Parts: sequence; structure tokens; C-alpha cells
Amino acid sequence: MGFGHHHHEHPHSHGGVDHDVLQSQEATKALMISLIGLFITASLQAAVVVLSGSVALLADAIHNFGDALTSIPLWFAFRLSRRLPTKQFSYGLNRSEDIAGLFIVFVIMMSGLVAGYESIMRIMRGVSMNHLGFVAVAAVIGFAGNEIVAIYRIRMGKKMGSAALITDGKHARIDGVTSLAVLIGVIGAWLGYPMIDPIVGLVITVMILFIVKNSAKEVFTRILDGIEPEIIDKIVQSAMDVDGVLKVLDVKARWFGHQVLAELTIAVDSGLSVKEGHQIAQSVIHQLQHEIEHLSAIQVHVDPLEEQGQFFHTDDYFHRSDRQTLSGKSSHVDHLMPS
Repeated sequence: MGFGHHHHEHPHSHGGVDHDVLQSQEATKALMISLIGLFITASLQAAVVVLSGSVALLADAIHNFGDALTSIPLWFAFRLSRRLPTKQFSYGLNRSEDIAGLFIVFVIMMSGLVAGYESIMRIMRGVSMNHLGFVAVAAVIGFAGNEIVAIYRIRMGKKMGSAALITDGKHARIDGVTSLAVLIGVIGAWLGYPMIDPIVGLVITVMILFIVKNSAKEVFTRILDGIEPEIIDKIVQSAMDVDGVLKVLDVKARWFGHQVLAELTIAVDSGLSVKEGHQIAQSVIHQLQHEIEHLSAIQVHVDPLEEQGQFFHTDDYFHRSDRQTLSGKSSHVDHLMPS
């Protein structure tokens, strides 16, 4: 009995609430809370900077203001990702999240450069610090504000599968540590070494630049359709667990905003009917939707076991088959397999 190749895509959802709308609402809530929290934190620190003249605290306040502003492009990106696909953008606009991630990396880099510039200028001109107690309190406030935002962003980012939101959360966590570093400058000034304060500002700048490097790597990986190798391994294993699947090959997956898109080929018994192969494909899709977190769409291509893999769908295969047919030679698949 012959068996044809086909593709199948199957949306899968649970519950009565639209998943995309719910995620957008959660994302908006996370971003607004982050924006308000970091803006209040940075404002309190800025007020203390005016009183004390601490350049380390100034660097931290500038960075926190920058972090607060990163919520705005992310909010726009989440709004765009809700738009339905069109003929021009047939996949939708989820990639806007990755573009927002690039903007976030740029903002982080600029805040680091400004902080570094102010620290160097203060070293060259000399420093003087006042109200050391207020600076210490502001540093602790900076740590607490960033850690609260970090916990919330990371939790929501993991729930949604948003790399940009997770990156922003990890960034806020490191910012909390840099806020505590301001205390070192306070202790130095209290001991009679005020120059320690701008040196701490430079240390904070270096930490910010490392954040830029790591964040840029993660964002560019997703823009270039990179994905964690363990996700590919899990797709293969989950598909192989389905009855009737003899082999899994040509597995591809990529992040698309905070969603995972995947495609794969399964090899089945060539004696099955098209309907039976279709049912196996449905079972694979159902299995993957439950096993792979953030998977939004999956295409399953079904091949007979004797003609499995991409080679049997290439021009080279069909051209060689046509030439052998015209020359009267056997077209048995064993002679058509790539060497």
C-alpha cells in the first residue's frame, strides 16, 4: 500500500481564556510594575546624589533610570506580538521582542559609558562626599528595589518564555549587587579615602559592560534562530515515545519572540494508510505540545521508512530518478541514497 508525504500543523490549547491575550496582560503587568519600581528607586538615589555628591551612587542611579526605560520598548514589542499574521508578515510580529532586546542592550551599554565617564571625571577633579548615612541607605534601597524587580521579571519571563524579559530580570539582579558596591565607597569615605567612591563607580561600569556582553550574546542567538540544544534533544525523545514512530530526523526549532516553532520528520511503516500516518502525526504533535514548554506550532512531515530524510525531497533525487527512468535502469531506493 502506498504512503504519501504530508505536513500537518495543529494548534493546541487548554482552557477557555485566549493564551496570547493572557500572556500579553501578564507581560504588561510585569513591565509596568518594573517601570514604577525602578523609577522610584532611581529617583530616591538621585535625590541622595544631589545631597552627597557620591559618583558611585550616581552611576547606580543612572543605570536604574536606564533599566526603567527598557520597559517601554518591551511593552511595545509585546503589543506588536499580539497582532495577527498578514500576507506581508505571514508569521506575525513576535520577532519584535528580539528587536526590543537589542534596544535594551544598547541602553544598558550607554548607561555604563555615562557612569564610566562620570567616574573618570570625578577621579581627575577630586571628590568630596557628604551625608554618608543617606548614601548607605540609598545603596540598600537600590539593592532591594532591583532584587524585587529581578525576581518578578525572571519569574514572568520563564513563565512566558521571553528571553528579553529574563535578560532584563538577570540584569536587574546584577544591578542590585552593584548597588551594594556603593557601600564600599561609603566605607572608604568614612575611613578618610573618598577616592574609593569613583573607583567603585568604575567597577560598576565594568560590571555593566559584562552584562552588555552576556545579554547581547543571548539576544543575537535568538535573532539568528539559535535555540538551546536540550530542547532539540527533548523533541526527538518525546516524538520517539509515540507508538508507530520508527525514527525521528531533520529536527529544527527556533525561538520566535517568546514562543518556540518547530518542525521534524518522522519515519513510519510504509504499509500504513495515509489516514493512519496522519493519526501518528497528530499523536506526535499532541505529545510535543505537552512535553515542550512554550511550543506554539509544530510541523510534522511523514516519510515511509524506506525513503526517510531530506534527500528524498531534493531536486537531485528527482533528477536522478528521472534519468534512471528514461534510461530504463532500476530506480530502487538503495541506488538513490546519497553516498
